[in-house]
Amino acid sequence: MIQCKTALKRHWGCCRTLWQSATQSTFDVSEDAKLDNSCIIEDRNILSPSLKSQNSLHVLDLIDNGSLEPDRTLYNTLLKRCTQLGKLKEGRLVHSHILNSKLTDDLVIQNSVLFMYAKCGSLEDARMVFDEMPIKDMVTWTSLITGYAQNERAKDALVLFPQMLRDGSKPNEFTLSSLVKSCGFIPSYNDGKQIHACSWKYGCNSNVFVGSSLVDMYARCGYLGEARLVFDELVSKNEVSWNALITGYARKGEGEEALALFVNMQREDYRPTDFTYSALLCSSSCMGSLEQGKWLHAHMIKSGRKLVGYVGNTLLHMYAKSGSIHDAEKVFDRLVKLDVVSCNSMLIGYAQHGLGKKAVQQFEEMLRVGIEPNDITFINVLTACSHAGLLEEGKHYFGLMRKYNIEPKVSHYATMVDLLGRAGLLDQAKRFIEEMPVEPTVAIWGALLGASRMHKNMKMGAYAAQRVFELDPFYSGTHILLANIYASAGRWRDAAKVRKIMKDNGLKKEPACSWVEIENYVHVFVANDIAHPQKDKVHKMWEKLNQKIKEIGYVPDTSHVLLFVDQQEKEVNLQYHSEKLALAFALMNTSPGSTIRIMKNIRVCGDCHSAIKYVSLLVKREIIVRDTNRFHHFRDGFCSCGDYW
Repeated sequence: MIQCKTALKRHWGCCRTLWQSATQSTFDVSEDAKLDNSCIIEDRNILSPSLKSQNSLHVLDLIDNGSLEPDRTLYNTLLKRCTQLGKLKEGRLVHSHILNSKLTDDLVIQNSVLFMYAKCGSLEDARMVFDEMPIKDMVTWTSLITGYAQNERAKDALVLFPQMLRDGSKPNEFTLSSLVKSCGFIPSYNDGKQIHACSWKYGCNSNVFVGSSLVDMYARCGYLGEARLVFDELVSKNEVSWNALITGYARKGEGEEALALFVNMQREDYRPTDFTYSALLCSSSCMGSLEQGKWLHAHMIKSGRKLVGYVGNTLLHMYAKSGSIHDAEKVFDRLVKLDVVSCNSMLIGYAQHGLGKKAVQQFEEMLRVGIEPNDITFINVLTACSHAGLLEEGKHYFGLMRKYNIEPKVSHYATMVDLLGRAGLLDQAKRFIEEMPVEPTVAIWGALLGASRMHKNMKMGAYAAQRVFELDPFYSGTHILLANIYASAGRWRDAAKVRKIMKDNGLKKEPACSWVEIENYVHVFVANDIAHPQKDKVHKMWEKLNQKIKEIGYVPDTSHVLLFVDQQEKEVNLQYHSEKLALAFALMNTSPGSTIRIMKNIRVCGDCHSAIKYVSLLVKREIIVRDTNRFHHFRDGFCSCGDYW
């Protein structure tokens, strides 16, 4: 233990120096988290009545001046208190005492010291103690393995396991549980299977802690079948095992299965955790299932759960991503405590809904109350400025990053290119790329390409596309945009050449689809859909709507038909786009006056955008469409984007 003693003196000073400083720092009885009465050795069998009213500082002082002879129980109790309260400095002080006592080589004491360091997050100190221990037992190995696992150093934990076996120590349920958690954190399916096999070998396979960790590990690795098998075979289950499986299904978007498990868990009288609610809410937002999200919110309120931490932020994000920005604002206003994550969630919500001015106000309020922005904050506010056409504000906030010592990343530069490009300043955007201190990526040139498509600048579009091809020749999105630019300009041969290149290289366009949720069931539509059970009624409904909106001013925008066909065929081609069919179906199956919410997997086309504006005027209903770029709120013949998207 010579090296350990030397290190202690080098890092923390000698024992007497620590005493002199302790009265004004770590053991000061005036501290908020002081170790006074809470660190009194409360066990009546340990201290005499004269010592019961003394705090830990006084107890150690008595040891130091020879008035009290320490033993293993006393030191263990002091270390336990430091561990429970997370008092690393005080734990070091106790350790320095032990190193100067006759118990310096006691295995039980050494294990307690190691556990204290690991639990308090000082893994370097824990490893130093571990390496200098001449004798190690199962507790020794498990303490360090668990410390690594709990502090997200999974690889370090896994490396120790074969060394432990070679040393002759057998793992217990805590060792195996920590190792399995490490496999899930990486994630490493193969390592997880091996640890699973070891749990059988050492008779821990039916242990609820090991089993719950296995469920979580398999779910994190994407093997839900194995996770469900382990779960079903558990003789006894607990909150951890239930929540691990529910969270696993929710992460994969398996919303219906996750909800069914959630209901069954309630029946079995197990309580969901914040992680469970957060995962389920994330699943709801990915599917755009607002009703499911509202049901979960109601359940949270009923259970008395407060809107704190990440579960509150996830709820906010769910409402924003599901199209209900007003509900997101209500959640934001009711959060117990605001932080940079909640502010970022609100900012990206405003950005997605095209509420640039509100995003700017939120950002300024965030600065006013002293919440320091991070790099994500600036991405969000820049995106909001880009979607709302707030050019000068965007430039200002990009320059403001230096004040907060935030170095712009590729994503920030790409957003600035998008901001300039959307505003029609394509030459400025190109010059901005050329002057950047970082190498432009596909995302950056892609932003310029998209802006060129928006403003029908064929020359700039071809230039940007060529830059993308040089970096990623097999990215289908670039070929599609370039083909569309050529087609819009009437250069059908060039468009055909690009499509032939795509075909020769096996590149395919992602099929457009739209979906709408009606009574907790999601209905999906593709263009010219003939698979839906109500296809005939849906088509007739849209034909009827199409005729009526033409009477009030709608004119089909055939420039969005990128095929070399006559005008009549172009209009027919526009007739049954997926979002139009989804809208027709929703109007048939929802009550008059209710809001309609439609999701689409690609950008909404200009003609559909125009048509839906007229439909909102005709039926006097709000229609919300979420595409890959943003939300469009149609009401009374207008869209919230102001036709700028």
